[in-house]
Amino acid sequence: MAKLYFYYASMNAGKSSNLLQAAFNYGERGMKVMLWTAAIDDRSLFGAIASRIGLNADAHRFHDATNIFAAVQQAHEENELACVMIDEAQFLSEDQVWQCARLADEAGIAVLCYGLRTDFQGNLFPGSAKLLGIADSLVELKAVCECGRKATMNLRIDSSGKAIAAGEQTEIGGNESYIAMCRKHFMERLNG
Repeated sequence: MAKLYFYYASMNAGKSSNLLQAAFNYGERGMKVMLWTAAIDDRSLFGAIASRIGLNADAHRFHDATNIFAAVQQAHEENELACVMIDEAQFLSEDQVWQCARLADEAGIAVLCYGLRTDFQGNLFPGSAKLLGIADSLVELKAVCECGRKATMNLRIDSSGKAIAAGEQTEIGGNESYIAMCRKHFMERLNG
């Protein structure tokens, strides 16, 4: 029976590299996968899933209005899919998460979602909240704080490295904009 998985972590935990390794493993066995990533990310390699360690692969892009269920069903009819893998899953809408569940339940296609659990203020993203609520399997990937403890928070920083406490939930960026930290050091930097 196919399942809906949610692999979550703070930034720099290896979510994208984990996804790409899993896709490679399916491919080695002759199984087809369909990769997706959020269209909102317009940095270099737009339309690709890219890891910080240099791995990357082309991917379909989802917008708020993308019907993932219909797109995957059509692709599955043309060329049987073993798995769907979604990077930046925190940007899925609640409806899209339910579409992913339908793919597992009705189409028998495993769906592996990878994303952030919380934003820079410690709030759940809507897609992550729904995935935490309905996924068959939850897997926390580990990132490391500067102190060596498990990093669970994403500190947003400005160009001088100072913590940013307010702003839009979504601001695309990498190491120049965010630091993965344990809760203790997150709060110290935020309130410091």
